Amino acid sequence: MLKDFYDETEPIVKLEHFYGEQKHLVDKCIIIFSKEIHDHILEKFHCEEIASLGACNGSIPIYCLEYKGEKIAFYLTSIGSAVASSACYEAHWLTGATKFVMFGSCGSLDPEQTTGRFIVPTESYRGEGASFYYAPASDYIDIKGCDKLEAIFTELKVPYVKGRVWTTDSMLRETKGLVAKRREEGCIAVEMELAGVQAVCDFYGLELYDFLEAGDVLADSGYEVEALNAANHDLGKFYIGLDIAVRI
Repeated sequence: MLKDFYDETEPIVKLEHFYGEQKHLVDKCIIIFSKEIHDHILEKFHCEEIASLGACNGSIPIYCLEYKGEKIAFYLTSIGSAVASSACYEAHWLTGATKFVMFGSCGSLDPEQTTGRFIVPTESYRGEGASFYYAPASDYIDIKGCDKLEAIFTELKVPYVKGRVWTTDSMLRETKGLVAKRREEGCIAVEMELAGVQAVCDFYGLELYDFLEAGDVLADSGYEVEALNAANHDLGKFYIGLDIAVRI
């Protein structure tokens, strides 16, 4: 069934139906998941609203700041592969950005590797639905920006580990059996957006640079949630993201 999702015929619904002609305002955009980080940026930087992602349940503003002489857009995305991937392409349409930096928290499947290090995903298991509409069916999708991101992390002297991750649509169905399967395949973390966003970026010819910070831990001994809040709202991720943005 999943192999039938991907279809190369012409789409019926197009963004110009909602937003008009595509804009070309910036080249780079940062995707943010934490409202605390988002509020910090608005407080500490001079930010200009340049676009808005429209929806019947509320709009999401896209802002622009200047950092080291470059104009960089950013917005607070929703959680989940389907909405995050759609928002990425809409942000591209509204701003012209073709290079996206995305960072967020994740659950560790291997704390020995992830503790004290950021995670640079190399592949993501497609345990969600959106990616299958944008890429032929497969278990994993390659995260194409990982090598370039590794070089930037090395230049910045930021501790990191590379490895496979697992994208899921359902946090409450991260079962012992599925965790064991993903760990056996080499996954070191689980999150909820990457496979879909990467598939959309591949389909439309966009670049994605994603990194993660482990918070909660999914272990055989039980669920450890104590570090999740700190990982969600770690301001350090944003400043690393800015330095990545000026280097890509």
